[in-house]
Amino acid sequence: MRVSGLTIRRRLWVLLLAGLLIFLALVVRLAYVQLWLGPELASRAEESWRRDLPFAAKRGEILDRNGVRLTYNVSSPTVWAIPAQIKDAQATAASLASVLQASEEGILAQIKKREVYVRLQPAGRKITEEKAQEVRNLQLPGIFVAEDNKRYYPFGSLAAHVLGFTGIDNQGLTGVEASFNKLLTGQAGSISYLADARNQKMPDSSDEYVKPKDGLNLQLTIDSYLQSVLEREMDQAVLQHNPDHIIGIMMDPNNGEVLAMASRPTYEPSHFRDFPKEAYDRNLPIWMTYEPGSTFKIMTLAAALEEKKINLKTDHFYDPGFVEVAGARLRCWKRQGHGSETFMQVVENSCNPGFVAMGQKLGKDLLFDYINKFGFGRKTGIDLGGEENGILFKKSQVGPVELATTSFGQGVSVTPIQQVAAVSAAVNGGKLYQPHLAKAWYQPETEQLIDTVQPQFVRNVISEDTSRQVREALESVVANGTGGNAFLDGYRVGGKTGTAQKVVNGRYSSNEHIVSFVGIAPADKPRVVIYIAVDNPQGIQFGGLVAAPIVKNIMADTLRYMNVEPSAEQLPKKYKLGEKPVVEVPDMIGMTVSDIYEDIRSDLVLAKSGNGQTVVSQAPKAGTRVDQGSTVRVYLSDPPPAAK
Repeated sequence: MRVSGLTIRRRLWVLLLAGLLIFLALVVRLAYVQLWLGPELASRAEESWRRDLPFAAKRGEILDRNGVRLTYNVSSPTVWAIPAQIKDAQATAASLASVLQASEEGILAQIKKREVYVRLQPAGRKITEEKAQEVRNLQLPGIFVAEDNKRYYPFGSLAAHVLGFTGIDNQGLTGVEASFNKLLTGQAGSISYLADARNQKMPDSSDEYVKPKDGLNLQLTIDSYLQSVLEREMDQAVLQHNPDHIIGIMMDPNNGEVLAMASRPTYEPSHFRDFPKEAYDRNLPIWMTYEPGSTFKIMTLAAALEEKKINLKTDHFYDPGFVEVAGARLRCWKRQGHGSETFMQVVENSCNPGFVAMGQKLGKDLLFDYINKFGFGRKTGIDLGGEENGILFKKSQVGPVELATTSFGQGVSVTPIQQVAAVSAAVNGGKLYQPHLAKAWYQPETEQLIDTVQPQFVRNVISEDTSRQVREALESVVANGTGGNAFLDGYRVGGKTGTAQKVVNGRYSSNEHIVSFVGIAPADKPRVVIYIAVDNPQGIQFGGLVAAPIVKNIMADTLRYMNVEPSAEQLPKKYKLGEKPVVEVPDMIGMTVSDIYEDIRSDLVLAKSGNGQTVVSQAPKAGTRVDQGSTVRVYLSDPPPAAK
């Protein structure tokens, strides 16, 4: 069939129009891609070409409450490799192995990996600045030295369990290093460059440096001086008593700030791998649970006073040495008993039957309500990981015997930090605070204050008047009772002893005890609560004989450090048979020997040196209080003749 010319022309026009439409669509698409999607596609392309060499941020420093640095960073560079840029892998590995004192085969295997970049480890990680400079001097293609740092703990094991330690990547693993890891870590920086498909740096491209954002500095409530005092006395106790463990806590009872906290055995955070795991993996002051013994009686006392079940001075109790409860005989530590005594004497004597009577007057509902209000049976919320809850009887499980034993601290399980927080509430006016270690956060470069950690008030537990009576009773324990070895002449110190049998293989051990003492001072307006627990001391196993003297020594340095003035209102100590009273050394300068003997003949022993009849110097100095019968040394000389 013959096609007309008109038809052909029409078909040509259709083809031309279709071609124009297709061309126009391509132009529009190209314009869209170039003009609209162009920046995004270019960005994606550049992203696929970009390589980042990371730079670690500096981890924030940890300071004590006075600004003393407890941990900080020291320069410790790391060696990186970009395998695609290495020209001669064998020669590079040999050179690096020589400088880093590492296996050539191990380094060769790392730098031949099919990865964008490789961190040479372990030999190339956190090396000395001297080695880093040696690596730089080699000028090896594809090998770079990046700034890095590692944690340094200048005081060795001081506050080890509080601070914790970091891993190889500077990540916090324990202690406050772990609790506040995110804020301390900061954000890493990097050097970025453009590379082709073979990972070769593109010519004429420039590097882009992203500065790391350093972590914040953390100021703790810990006082490094008080921490050293606490740990010094704990170390002495280890030498003297050879216990399984020792736990110590110092707290400001008015806000929950932990001033010092430690345990033994301990470790050094910088070398934690050199110590047994039990030494660094368990923070005993918040983790260890045990029956508290008589220090728990403070809670029973506070509850009985708050509910007006007893009057310390006028109500009496007779102690035959035991109490019968539902067929069980519960004994007092003094087997012959204390006889007739006021409830103040019950507290002074730490008389178990007397505290059973208090518990019975309260009943299980009231007693356990107060125990719960004081914070037992649950975590305190201290800003450290690994805290335990402790264990209390459920009310449905509490019968007469359980009520009685709980009253004097047996059958319940608590943590040391719970005890310190609860005692603080009992003596500070009745306010329970959440213990805490973080005090403030600072910007590392400008030292600008970022945030202050406020005390966390939990609840009112008892009234101010009840708290006052508790303080008076605890001061009387130290002056007249079982806490006499914590008596500190000139200062109003209160406290309570504790001696608790350990549970071994499900049974109470007759020869293993946890002995403890909790001290407060000044007793009229407490500024510090100090708790010491000694686990299974060898030899003597009584809180008043083992733990109380430790607290006394710590308290003496603490009160002087806090500039607490001696008080004339201190309760005089009731000296027991064999104990020596304290006397004040008189001022003997300028006195003659005969005058001195008249003054001190019954109180002090005189040791003389020098020739003459007049005292020109003495030791101890005038006003010092010492045990009766102590020796005073004087130096004698004749005064120079009067000038004419």
